[in-house]
Amino acid sequence: MSSAISPLSVPFPDMPPIAGVTFATAEAGIKYKNRLDVFLALFAEGTTVAGVFTTSKCPSAPVDWCRQSLKGGSARALLVNSGNANAFTGKKGVATTTAQGQLAAEAAGCRPDEVFLASTGVIGEPLDASKFAAVLPDAARRAADGPWIDAARAIMTTDTFPKGATRSVKIGDATVTINGIAKGAGMIAPDMATMLSFVATDAAIAAPVLQALLSAGVVGSFNAVTVDSDTSTSDTLLLFATGKAPGAELVTDVADPRLAGFKAALDEVLLDLAIQVARDGEGARKLIEVRVINAASDQSAKRVAFSIANSPLVKTAAAGEDANWGRVVMAVGKAGEPADRDLLSISFGETRVAFEGERDPDYSEDVASAYMKNKEIVITADLGLGDGRATVWTCDLTKEYVAINGDYRS
Repeated sequence: MSSAISPLSVPFPDMPPIAGVTFATAEAGIKYKNRLDVFLALFAEGTTVAGVFTTSKCPSAPVDWCRQSLKGGSARALLVNSGNANAFTGKKGVATTTAQGQLAAEAAGCRPDEVFLASTGVIGEPLDASKFAAVLPDAARRAADGPWIDAARAIMTTDTFPKGATRSVKIGDATVTINGIAKGAGMIAPDMATMLSFVATDAAIAAPVLQALLSAGVVGSFNAVTVDSDTSTSDTLLLFATGKAPGAELVTDVADPRLAGFKAALDEVLLDLAIQVARDGEGARKLIEVRVINAASDQSAKRVAFSIANSPLVKTAAAGEDANWGRVVMAVGKAGEPADRDLLSISFGETRVAFEGERDPDYSEDVASAYMKNKEIVITADLGLGDGRATVWTCDLTKEYVAINGDYRS
């Protein structure tokens, strides 16, 4: 965890309790001394769960555990640690997740298959299960309904600020709350990221419906952010629904019209958290929003947007506050998607810098350069081909990113 807070940081919100959720944090000394590194959440009986995980072919042991537990659709406990990813740890990693699951189940008074696990940190280092045995019984006794900021801090690694989001909305006559926390700063790319996020609600929603809502919600949020184009072994996003909101009635159909407001609120929470992850990109000084419009299709637009957002040349130009729109042209051209040089237009903010295949006739280097000094930058590429559009978020690439990752294990 960096000592300097990102200049793009945002305040942690005032997050109310979620009925049916209690939690506690602890210092287990997994990698560092005197810092929170364990988060234990306990859920009321009847809590349903949904999850989305890394697409990496080298997933961590906790990801394998969660995928298996998710088949049951119910959750009673969540155990998270920072400092060690328990990834690429072979049979030792499996033994650790088995021990963690048993310890958390004992703490929660449930079955191990109702326990969900997540770990983040160094890859390839065995994770000592005895670290959890030393802190979980006490953590379970201390479990309370807040403060959520402690949970957000406990899951941080190279993050510089805790990330949270909350919304309240109606489902029928019941008012429900959605709270979410996330961590992530480096090794961030779509199909999740080295990103952990945990969202809880007191709504009553059947597990299959919850899964459908979550899978749809990540498309324009966590799967639309990139810091460095690297997808982690450990990406985990879990959504828990306790059903304990006063007056909550179980929703069993994803097409239920009562869900419209909840879906919109959930999407807002996921996007809020995802953008906070981009804001906290390792060494980041600028948040970059990339918009691609008038592409051949939405899917094509998204691939072009990521080509721009992942380009080291685009990102370093942003870091240097250089209005080098030629690098955007390059990134569009290399994306492998339909594009026509003579139809392409590019804007930085409201300033059009290139138009239909050449420099804009009203281009001003001074105006474009002044815009690049902003902390938040919008780059728009108009392909002029169709109706496809997509938006993704990234950050600049600075010397600090190299410094952080050059000695990450030191």
